[in-house]
Amino acid sequence: MSSLAVAAKVKPVLELRGVSKSFGGITACKDITFQLQPGQIMGLIGPNGAGKTTAFNLITGVYKVTEGSIIFDDRVITGRRPDQIVRLGVARTFQNIRLFRNLSVLENVCIAVDSHETYALGSVFLRLPILRRERAVRAQAMEYLAAVGLEGKAAVRADSMPYGLQRKLEIARALALKPKLLLLDEPAAGMNPEESLELAELIRIIHDGFQLTTLLIEHHMDVVMSLCEKVYVMNFGVKLAEGTADEIQSDPEVLRAYLGEGFKRA
Repeated sequence: MSSLAVAAKVKPVLELRGVSKSFGGITACKDITFQLQPGQIMGLIGPNGAGKTTAFNLITGVYKVTEGSIIFDDRVITGRRPDQIVRLGVARTFQNIRLFRNLSVLENVCIAVDSHETYALGSVFLRLPILRRERAVRAQAMEYLAAVGLEGKAAVRADSMPYGLQRKLEIARALALKPKLLLLDEPAAGMNPEESLELAELIRIIHDGFQLTTLLIEHHMDVVMSLCEKVYVMNFGVKLAEGTADEIQSDPEVLRAYLGEGFKRA
């Protein structure tokens, strides 16, 4: 069998087919259609208000789809509850950080580990005595903190850390849900260029190390262009363009509507 034939048989991890969302008379997303292949990092970009976070909320079940369908891991997830979608293997971070701010860094991740194991059928954790289970949860949580470089901050209260470290904590907590698909909503928001490129390198390491498929919303184009094999551009709730990073950087419509005519290619 040819390599093209083999590639044709690989099913996408995520597929949106004609997905639309209306709030009353306002259409936030219209006819959004794309595929995300296993192991791929895809960028979802566009101006503020383009519908990017709405798309995330549709994928994760926060909003109900008005039209169209969403398929994850060969299952139709349209209409499923957010908790059901998480258990199937979809985890996300948020544009506005959502941590348990009065708890420690370690406790934030322990909650995610424990919630995942509680729902995991046949979990070894559930058959352990309470104290051993707590130790096992803490040990696993420390592994996720180490993955994002926060193992030395385990005892620190979450809201006392700098903004950039809180972003990393959100990623660690998402990893603790053991996702197949990771959705990152503006992970480099509020970071300077040096910090954003450092985060991009961390995302690449995590993506490869945990064998993830990743969908990324980001305004830092250096992050998008360094990470993403494929980029989907939205504007006013509809598709503006789709292609490789190189193609998007030189697309006249994207330059005019979003990147700006003076945009310098990465």
